Amino acid sequence: MVSMAKTTKKANPFYLTKEWRQKRQEILERDHYECQECKRQGKVTTRHDQVLEVDHILELQDRPDLAMEDDNLQTLCKRHHNIKHGRYFKFRNKPKKPISPLVNEEWFGN
Repeated sequence: MVSMAKTTKKANPFYLTKEWRQKRQEILERDHYECQECKRQGKVTTRHDQVLEVDHILELQDRPDLAMEDDNLQTLCKRHHNIKHGRYFKFRNKPKKPISPLVNEEWFGN
C-alpha cells in the first residue's frame, strides 16, 4: 500500500519554472505528442487519448545534472508514467460485476 506521504507530497518547484515548461513543450512536440512506451509496444497514445507527461528517464532527484537534457526526457501517457513510478493501482480498472440473471428473475417475480 502507498503511504499518504508519497501521494500528498508537494511538487518539486523545478516543475513550475518557465524553463521547464518550455522544455516540456519542446519534448512533447519532438515526440509528436505520443507516449513513447505505447509506441514501443506498437500502440499509439496521443494527447487526445490521455494526459501526456514528460518523464525524466534517469530520475531528477538522482541526476539533477540531466534535468534539461533532451536525451533524458521522454513523453509518456499518465498510465505508463504511473507504472514506471510504481503508482499504478489495479483496483481502479476493475471491471464491474455483471448482474446475475437469477437476481433479475427473482426481482420481477418470474
